[in-house]
Amino acid sequence: MAAESERVDRSSHSMDKSITLPPNEIFRNLENAKRFAIDIGGSLTKLAYYSTVQHKVAKVRSFDHTAKDTEDDPLYEISMQEEILARLHFIKFENAYIETCLDFIKDHLVNTDTKVIKATGGGAHKFKDLIEKKLKLRVDKEDEMTCLIKGCNFVLRNIPHEAFVYVKHADSEFRFQNTHPDIFPYLLINIGSGVSIIKVESEDTFERVGGSSIGGGTFWGLGALLTKTKRFDELLQLASKGQHTSVDMLVKDIYGGSYVSLGLTGDLIASSFGKSATADKEFSKEDMAKSLLHMISNDIGQLACLYARLHNLTRVYFGGFFIRGHPVTMHTITYSINFFTKASPPMYLLNKVKSRHPNQYSWGENYAGSSGLMSTSPDLNPMQRARSGTFDMLEMDRLERQLVNLPLLQDPSSYIPDTVDLSEDALAREYWLYCFEEALDGVVKRAVASQPDLPEAAERAEKFRHKYLHKLQTLRHQPFAYGSLTVRSLLDTREHCLNEFNFPDPYSKIKQRENDMALKYFQKAVKSLEELSWEQRQFALVRGLLAGNVFDWGAKAVSEASLQGNRGKEPHCPPPNILKLLASNSSPALNDVTNNELQILTERIAAMDPVIQSAVKEDRLTLVQSGSSSPCLDLSRLDKVLAGVVRERHTDLVIIEGMGRAIHTNYYALLSCESLKMAVIKNSWLADRLGGKLFSVVFKYEVPLDKKPTTLDHVPVTPS
Repeated sequence: MAAESERVDRSSHSMDKSITLPPNEIFRNLENAKRFAIDIGGSLTKLAYYSTVQHKVAKVRSFDHTAKDTEDDPLYEISMQEEILARLHFIKFENAYIETCLDFIKDHLVNTDTKVIKATGGGAHKFKDLIEKKLKLRVDKEDEMTCLIKGCNFVLRNIPHEAFVYVKHADSEFRFQNTHPDIFPYLLINIGSGVSIIKVESEDTFERVGGSSIGGGTFWGLGALLTKTKRFDELLQLASKGQHTSVDMLVKDIYGGSYVSLGLTGDLIASSFGKSATADKEFSKEDMAKSLLHMISNDIGQLACLYARLHNLTRVYFGGFFIRGHPVTMHTITYSINFFTKASPPMYLLNKVKSRHPNQYSWGENYAGSSGLMSTSPDLNPMQRARSGTFDMLEMDRLERQLVNLPLLQDPSSYIPDTVDLSEDALAREYWLYCFEEALDGVVKRAVASQPDLPEAAERAEKFRHKYLHKLQTLRHQPFAYGSLTVRSLLDTREHCLNEFNFPDPYSKIKQRENDMALKYFQKAVKSLEELSWEQRQFALVRGLLAGNVFDWGAKAVSEASLQGNRGKEPHCPPPNILKLLASNSSPALNDVTNNELQILTERIAAMDPVIQSAVKEDRLTLVQSGSSSPCLDLSRLDKVLAGVVRERHTDLVIIEGMGRAIHTNYYALLSCESLKMAVIKNSWLADRLGGKLFSVVFKYEVPLDKKPTTLDHVPVTPS
């Protein structure tokens, strides 16, 4: 996808038609593309299109249990149905490939009724006739700056870990920023051919406050003249291996050491390329490229500092292909910012999207179709470099539900969902990557078993295996490819890859069978609870919740125990009179119950139990969707309806249950109300890390500093 980079026009550079473009890797779902937009700079083309994707979903529907004896009938039926999903595709490639790409689009564009392609960038005029001839679409130009700012606002709000701080030599070089609704004001340093500096105050209020003609095009153009190297990535490779001190004149070369009274260290650059005027020797390409990179990056960094200070802005973002994916450029700019401000390092944008109407829906990245942040080193990850040409892809799916912050987050701006950042913890990273690789055979078998009547399921499952394994191998080489690497992101990537090959709910039949079994024990469980004292009932309630949490088919230890027939205790249902609001997944993830399944289950329980029936009828027991389709939980991206109900009902206790939601995520989450985080540790490595044993219990009750704890018998409980 495409962040912008411009370069000086090279009229002698012919278009490259030698590449092949596999549609399942690059221009995906092109046959169902509905709208197009294109941004063409001096060197790079960024294409965006909106498509509709047909995908399978597992639907549950309640049987009619009123006409006959239904004791042996299943609770609900499961059917696979087709649904239409809206998806945005972003692709970045060099202008050298534009004619080949346009031919490819023309040959595969079959279901579109659009007559117009929106365009921005200087190259849009240059290639206007070619685009209209190839695609038979009218080129309609949009205001580039307006689209740029709206696009930046869009990704900052919708893609977690889109912005990051780069710290060279740190345990994790990339420190990612989570999404937050309050993104204004900020300063955007957009580095293309030149540099544009834009002050952004609101969604529609921004101005270009400055800029420079010395930018990415300068580095590319002068670099090509100095080294005879024509490709941008090759120039950066040269720079990463060079020593600028052989070309640059340093303070110590002039004064023999530091200039203490002015606070200038001896290693500081006094004059870029200063030694080349007097030295009687040839300089290496690597050293010249490194000196040039330092010269341009230092200039940009100083300009950014001056404009930020002038406009009293502390939030500064850098974007553009000069930045994206190139640690050597980010390091030099970061060094410059640190030198001139002695303050917090700048933030960089992974991708840059240009958009006109960004805030009508919530969106989520589809990891199955995105290429992620690549290393510039061909030696670091040869798998990624094997792609045809230089193509970057980002895919985003429009979500059914609008997602917002949980109103009870104590400080949404500092909330981090994940407990451990695997990109920082090498030992944990290697362990979890190994775990997910080891579990792959079981996931493939489960996927095939979930569709016994479809003979092609085995072939699709093998394609899933290949794709997810490739993702894991990419993340082993490039942990920051999709932002912070966490257990949650590994789980979400797996779910996305399963959906990619039409396995929307591999555990649907297991859930159906176990829900049927649990329902038969409901009345017995309630009766046994009613016979207990209040204190005994609370312990039984907790034991029941934890027993239910043990039955996790995603955990290897539990799966092995279950397959051996060791099912543990019967889960006890909680006393219904203390429940207030129950949130469950909107879509399937492992064997977690979904909102649709829970609605059917609650309806049947209400028919059996007058207390539950009364609670549902009087709206004292409310079932809502969480907006999540993950075994983990991000409290900054919850269903807007759920957030509204939480606010309206003045919820004062939140229970977060399960290893994914309470341990892998939210273990350190701070809420403005009382909270209870509870889980059974079903992984021996994690148990050891936490100082316990396999199947140890976490029961973490927290009270905000400004509140006094209340007794549980007077508090409405909000399980999540």
